Amino acid sequence: MAENPTFTKCLMAIFFITRLASTLGKSKPWTGFLPPQIQTLDFARNLHVEPDAIKSVSSDYGNIVHENPAAVLYPSSIEDIRSLIKFSYNNYTPFTVAARGHGHSVGGQAMASNGVVVDMMSLRNHKNGTGITVSKCPSLGFYADVGGEQLWIDVLHSTMEHGFAPVSWTDYLYLSVGGTLSNAGISGTTFRYGPQISNVYEMDVVTGKGELVTCSSHTNSELFYAVLGGLGQFGIITRARIALEPAPKRVKWMRMLYSDFSAFTRDQERLISINGRKQKNALDYLEGSLLMAQGPPNNWRSSFFPSSDIPKIMSLVTQHAIIYCLEVAKYYDDGTRHTVDKDLQQLFKGLSFAAGFKYEKDVSFVDFLNRVRSGEQKLHSQGLWDVPHPWLNLFLPKSRILDFNKGVFHDLVLKRNITTGVVLFYPMNRKKWDDKMSAVIPEEDIFYTVGFLHSSGFNDWQAYDHQNKDILKFCDKAGIEIKQYLPRYSSNKEWINHFGSKWRNFRERKAQFDPKMMLSPGQRIFNDM
Repeated sequence: MAENPTFTKCLMAIFFITRLASTLGKSKPWTGFLPPQIQTLDFARNLHVEPDAIKSVSSDYGNIVHENPAAVLYPSSIEDIRSLIKFSYNNYTPFTVAARGHGHSVGGQAMASNGVVVDMMSLRNHKNGTGITVSKCPSLGFYADVGGEQLWIDVLHSTMEHGFAPVSWTDYLYLSVGGTLSNAGISGTTFRYGPQISNVYEMDVVTGKGELVTCSSHTNSELFYAVLGGLGQFGIITRARIALEPAPKRVKWMRMLYSDFSAFTRDQERLISINGRKQKNALDYLEGSLLMAQGPPNNWRSSFFPSSDIPKIMSLVTQHAIIYCLEVAKYYDDGTRHTVDKDLQQLFKGLSFAAGFKYEKDVSFVDFLNRVRSGEQKLHSQGLWDVPHPWLNLFLPKSRILDFNKGVFHDLVLKRNITTGVVLFYPMNRKKWDDKMSAVIPEEDIFYTVGFLHSSGFNDWQAYDHQNKDILKFCDKAGIEIKQYLPRYSSNKEWINHFGSKWRNFRERKAQFDPKMMLSPGQRIFNDM
């Protein structure tokens, strides 16, 4: 007998309504911001709307921006993520989706107001996540396939078991791989090895269309370059293939103090000019920072200086108002332990640091890379970690550093007298970055990163925020063409100015890979336009 199409459609409708009613009857109180059909899908078992779940993703390390999503997805597989995005993409009214790693954003960048936050850490509890696998092939040598949910500290430990390690790091290792690759991933290793985004061979990405795509510089290259430094706008990174090199065993770690800014930056630039990956006489790490009377020489990032020398260091600070600290490191192993000191002596010839203010430590490779951890644990124990962090991170062209030193460090920061946290200041080489990627940096061959890493109370973070805004106003008025790292803007005009010549390509890539503008709304690039 021929099948009756009308009868079949009625049966299907009854089945759907029955299943939906059954699901609703068993579910938690639902939200009006998401389509009710979402509860009938397989991943719905991992979708949570309870107050504790919502609260856990409604703030971040910055502790300044607070936004509630409609729900939180705790994925048990990459397929959960793909299905969620695909469902939203195909829906008449798409909802926004944001991937959250370890929650270390400082301005709500990983939030999704009334959308869905994907808690990537959940994948670490399931074997369906990518995990960390070390392999070798003739064309690449050794590499690690790493889930976007993995933390860099776990990448370090896992690769070290094989005698290898990545070469480019962030200062703090309890960050997710997907999170740092969505920005750039920088530290004192960047001058020589480039940012972390310059050390990726391949990725798996779930696009804004809900498609799982493998991409590299040779395959689906437009997506590859878009995602690296793309602020989460084009897809969620679920796997990255990371370059590895043989891991050293130990590190010579040194700090030298300067009272003269020009000598400090001149020496920094001279040291980063030796930057070939195979140059044995090159440093492996170089950063700089400021010491001022408001803050102690030893801070949460590391207690480096011997306590017996603190009085004379503070005397130097009192005398000059600002002291500039050059921090460098050189790795070594059994094969180079007899020559590392000689190499360093040769490198340091002619440096102009203050006599009697050179300090040195010899530590394991792992302890050096994980140097911030002990400070974090101390702040946790004192209840000082989960506080507001009104940070400001900038990239500054080399040609304007003298103006910045006078106009910001001396005429603004010193006079405000509120900066007690870490202030970083060190150079990078532009040639170590790939301009095809989405990350934005100054046009000059050498540029500096400036980081105001403030911590504050819940009632006074606005003072630091106002100072940050005044720093930006000074740069704008002085014509200093800065670029924000970990940027946060409030208008379309500011984003267009930030991306500059890259804006058109960035916008076209958005239309290609996330045409309904669902991903990472917390960045406020397209969603508030």
